[in-house]
Amino acid sequence: MKNQAYDLIGDIHGQHDKLTALLHQLGYHPLGDGFHHPEGRQVIFLGDYIDRGPKVREVLLTVRAMVEAGNAMAIMGNHEYNAVCYHTANGRGGWLRERSEKNHRQITATLRAFEGREAEWADWLEWMKHLPMFLDLGELRCVHACWDVAAIQRLMGRSLADTAFLHASADETTQAHRDIENVLKGPEIPASDGNLFRDKEGTYRDTIRTRWWDIREGLTISDLAMPPGSMMDPMKVDPKILRTIPNYGPDESPVFFGHYWLPAKAPKAPLAPNIGCLDFSAGLEGPLAAYRWDGVVHLQQSNFVTATTR
Repeated sequence: MKNQAYDLIGDIHGQHDKLTALLHQLGYHPLGDGFHHPEGRQVIFLGDYIDRGPKVREVLLTVRAMVEAGNAMAIMGNHEYNAVCYHTANGRGGWLRERSEKNHRQITATLRAFEGREAEWADWLEWMKHLPMFLDLGELRCVHACWDVAAIQRLMGRSLADTAFLHASADETTQAHRDIENVLKGPEIPASDGNLFRDKEGTYRDTIRTRWWDIREGLTISDLAMPPGSMMDPMKVDPKILRTIPNYGPDESPVFFGHYWLPAKAPKAPLAPNIGCLDFSAGLEGPLAAYRWDGVVHLQQSNFVTATTR
């Protein structure tokens, strides 16, 4: 950590043009399918490489090439997890992830990218199974959605390449499922009075994604909702529900994540001195975001870098 500098990059979602633009802006040079930095910096990719965008295969090729060359590390996102489950039989005539209209719509762009390349897609699914679910580098932590300390301790050393663990993680009655849900998808609380609302993809939801730091009594649904400012609901959250939400302390190591679809025009700044979200809706209309990590404990707004297209 003392000698290594990192560039952390949020959810790419098939937007290869934004990825190459950002890597060039960060000073990386092309190398085969990947990129390298002349000063030895490394990228840390925070998951969600697939779905939504038009160049899923190209994104995967770049990410994997950089990892295999030692120029990057990559963790799993919930979209990679969902893809693995979507393609894994449950032993009862179905799949670990239901092939509903909603779930099929979510993965359509990825399946389209591998039409006629089904054997290659099967290899990518195996690659995804081996992606770590988080990285703890001591002075720096990385996760796709939520650094839930208890869940991460239980997930230590686990992998989707373990068939029994994969099946357990898709079973809603298990601790493995609850841990995966928190780490890869983040904590959620019920919407007040069971109200339904549409997310950015038009899916109706009755639960609200919440932040998982600075949790204290007296917070309202609006205070907790992610992304910040997305809900206008003054109802105070039941203390019993608040106690179910992980709470990352201000003295913990800086942690970076994606997942939360911050608005494209939201300030590119830390959410707290040790909390950095790097998902500004690049899979849709927003820019792809990175943070230049050089060992400074308190995150700085000036270290955020964004790119749209090259």
